[in-house]
This record gives sequence, structure tokens and C-alpha cells, in this order.
Amino acid sequence: MKLEWKNYVGKTLNITMLENYGVVYGTEGKTEHSAFYEIVFKTGKLIDSFDDGLLLEAKRDDVIYQTFVPFTSIKCVDIY
Repeated sequence: MKLEWKNYVGKTLNITMLENYGVVYGTEGKTEHSAFYEIVFKTGKLIDSFDDGLLLEAKRDDVIYQTFVPFTSIKCVDIY
């Protein structure tokens, strides 16, 4: 079954990701090792959909940014 994502443009999506990892670097001047963390979800307003993924728009620290999320990285989606 294929979902018609264009029907949800303008809605807020909370996407639970498959296992994806990021890195947090230690504080400058300290000898701590980098820490790895799991990126659990992406949240934003759906602004477009493509054959291979979704384009979300969100605001953080008064900056608007867009994130492309490939379908292969999506575990599940909550639509608000």
C-alpha cells in the first residue's frame, strides 16, 4: 500500500526513525571522548513529498530549517 503524502502537506509530522546515529563532541579543553547518541525522531511541518522521501520544515532558535527524510529511514509517522 502506498500513502498519498500530498494529502498531508501542511500537517505536522512526528517521524520515528530507524537506527541513525549522531556525534556530540566533548567540551573544548577537556579530554573527553565523543559521545554517540541515537536520533530517535524528526518533527516538522510537511512541505513536500517525493518518490524517495519527505521534506519537513521546522523552527529552532528562531531559525527555520528544512530536513529531507528518506523513506528508508522512517520507522513510523504520527500525523497531527
